[in-house]
Amino acid sequence: MKLRTLIPVLAVSIISAFATSWYVSQNIRHLPNAEAEITDVNSTTDIHRVSNTGSYVVESADFVYASEVSTPSVVFIKTESQAQASSSFWFFGYDPFGRMGKVSSSGSGVIVSKDGYIITNHHVVKNADKIEVVLDKGKRSYPAKIIGTAASSDLALIKIEGKNLPAISIGNSDNVKIGEWVLAVGNPFNLTSTVTAGIVSAKGRNINIVNNAFPIESFIQTDAAINPGNSGGALVNLKGDLIGLNTAIASQTGAYVGYGFAIPVNIVVKIVDDLKQFGQIQRGFDGLDVVDLNADLIDQTKREEGVYVVRVNSNNPNTVGKFKDGDLIIKVNGHLITSKAQYDELLAYQRPGDSMHYLILRNGAEKEIDITLVNDEGTTSLNKKVSVRSEELGAEFEIATKIERDLYNISHGVKVSSITSGKIREMRLQEGFIFLEINDKKADNLNEFVNYLEKAKGQVRITGISPSGSKQFLSFYIY
Repeated sequence: MKLRTLIPVLAVSIISAFATSWYVSQNIRHLPNAEAEITDVNSTTDIHRVSNTGSYVVESADFVYASEVSTPSVVFIKTESQAQASSSFWFFGYDPFGRMGKVSSSGSGVIVSKDGYIITNHHVVKNADKIEVVLDKGKRSYPAKIIGTAASSDLALIKIEGKNLPAISIGNSDNVKIGEWVLAVGNPFNLTSTVTAGIVSAKGRNINIVNNAFPIESFIQTDAAINPGNSGGALVNLKGDLIGLNTAIASQTGAYVGYGFAIPVNIVVKIVDDLKQFGQIQRGFDGLDVVDLNADLIDQTKREEGVYVVRVNSNNPNTVGKFKDGDLIIKVNGHLITSKAQYDELLAYQRPGDSMHYLILRNGAEKEIDITLVNDEGTTSLNKKVSVRSEELGAEFEIATKIERDLYNISHGVKVSSITSGKIREMRLQEGFIFLEINDKKADNLNEFVNYLEKAKGQVRITGISPSGSKQFLSFYIY
């Protein structure tokens, strides 16, 4: 190309480059980056509504304020427990002599009251013999006790003896929008708080990770980095309000790959209130087994939203005769149902005795139905937890509920509801195991069963139901 031709082309390119650089500098500021240092503490998110499209353009996002107000409320939790010791001498590390060793693990938690109530994940404190809470960047530590747990939603409420603690501000997870900026705040490995940024990727996610017969899963999904040790930490909005409790990541390696999940704070608040008042969740059961719509069901019902009733079970006598297999639930209490996870979340906010108003589709016609939710015994009462704890056995026991007995087709049973150090752990039984018989003696009376098991010596034969629902026949020698 000749020089006189090249000069105009270069001039136009240089002018275009400067123009583009100036435009970018004026319109994209403070690019959201979890590692970026933002010094303007007083800035706020600048959101402009674009009238033609109805969309939002975020020019800058201030993570500093949310970090400052939320990090003091997120604590480091360290637990100690006894576990079967491994040995390199034996194949696969199995030690047939049953030696027990001390195991330490850790996680995060969130202070929700000035007098020391802290929420965390059930799996963080499960089977713990000792719980220690560290706050103020490692300056203060407190022993903690478990107030109550909710394995069905992977939640636990613990308590430390403190005053004027920095309780987090509680938000409203119903108002959370997909695409909204959020921060994941954790205290992994006592690193005095770690904050990562991302957006809400989805709501109402069911990822089948809660190992429970009646799980509650309707997670907020985020791409804010959540790693091991962050379990039980806070998911907050740009106001620093708690909108979720970080629970899990989807990863084949155990490290962050872009998919994190948090329990919506509205579920957390309801369960915490239940645990404080009653020591257990007050769950309302509808007596319905429902599934999400697939292509065949959409063709059959001519609807793309709702959940499909595959079975009316006997858990709720108020439902029998009102619903039929094949009904399509369109709305509940005025809320349009879009997925099973959303439906389960709506139920999670209710208690036994609450009334539910349904709009359903049956044989092509819409129909309205009202039912009353029941508890796990099939009644509408709010019951306090009844259990027996044995220090010698190192476990807490409860009578298997009616809904569990119906599920496993058993007439009786005593369930292990929590485990610490003792005989139950040495037997390698898991939380949720249901005893049916011990040495041919039925486990149908709570106190009698615990006393009998405490005194058992020699060869012991046990029949029971594993947490996964399979029947087991076990034999132990108790010294």
